[in-house]
Amino acid sequence: MTSLPSIAAYIESCCTSSAFKSEPSNLYEPLRYFMSLGGKRIRPALTVMAAEMFDIPKEESIHAALAIEFFHNFSLIHDDIMDEAPLRRGKSTVHEKWNTSVAILSGDALFIESYQSLIHYPDDRLPILLKRFNETAVEVCEGQQMDMDFENRTNVTVEQYLHMIRLKTSVLLGCALEFGAILGRQNEETCSLLYNLGVSLGLAFQIQDDILDLYADPLKFGKQVGGDVLANKKTMLLIEALSTNDNRVAELIAMSATEQKVEVAKKLFTDLGCLEIVKQKKEYFHKQADDAIETLEKSGKNTSELKKLAEFLLMRDV
Repeated sequence: MTSLPSIAAYIESCCTSSAFKSEPSNLYEPLRYFMSLGGKRIRPALTVMAAEMFDIPKEESIHAALAIEFFHNFSLIHDDIMDEAPLRRGKSTVHEKWNTSVAILSGDALFIESYQSLIHYPDDRLPILLKRFNETAVEVCEGQQMDMDFENRTNVTVEQYLHMIRLKTSVLLGCALEFGAILGRQNEETCSLLYNLGVSLGLAFQIQDDILDLYADPLKFGKQVGGDVLANKKTMLLIEALSTNDNRVAELIAMSATEQKVEVAKKLFTDLGCLEIVKQKKEYFHKQADDAIETLEKSGKNTSELKKLAEFLLMRDV
């Protein structure tokens, strides 16, 4: 199996050399800008790795991988607008660098580019790929809406939160891995195994992201540390804190959005044991992902690079 650095470099070159048109410049220049910001290219790497397990070369799987990556970046552009986020990957977001109208339209164009990438495949694969892609795209939108709805609710449960992040984040990782199995013409059981592996990775990844949003080193994180706390977003940390019925949690929510609020949240979530509970939940889904990889290994598949990527995702500090 091709090494992770080689796959990442290949995907990066394909992303940055994508033939976006030049005019109108306010539609396409934001796309070139946003795609040039980099990122870990995790989702397309999963597609390429999964396809290689079934002897599909990266030159064939790259179109499906780019469909996943373009869709992911489209969702980020729009998420940044909804969250009023000033930074993405340490740089100005599209709506900050241009304006909201430009960001919406450029995001829409990138969404269409994701479908353009899929039409490279033959008729026997294309309907299956499109069906899974459409199902996933709708679920991501559902998850985003649930995330916004939760901001105005005080009674969000851990189970509801996990369902939301499964839709908003995890299903796209599941789709990325399943695309590799679909391209490899695998049976339904194998496709489901790859999909569930991606979902487990995504759940663990998002829970880890909740932790990092508050506890990461701001010099490494690339975006505003404590942004979720400042916006009173219902992360797993806050939900666990609310379940303690400690008066200090209500006081935290009522605080103005300052650096002091971030520091108070860090100490409070640690003192209440919420940080440790959330870490344990992350490890639960990490174990599910490891079990799925082990099943693939037992079937004779080379999972060495997939293992490395999973560990990179779940042991990261940025």
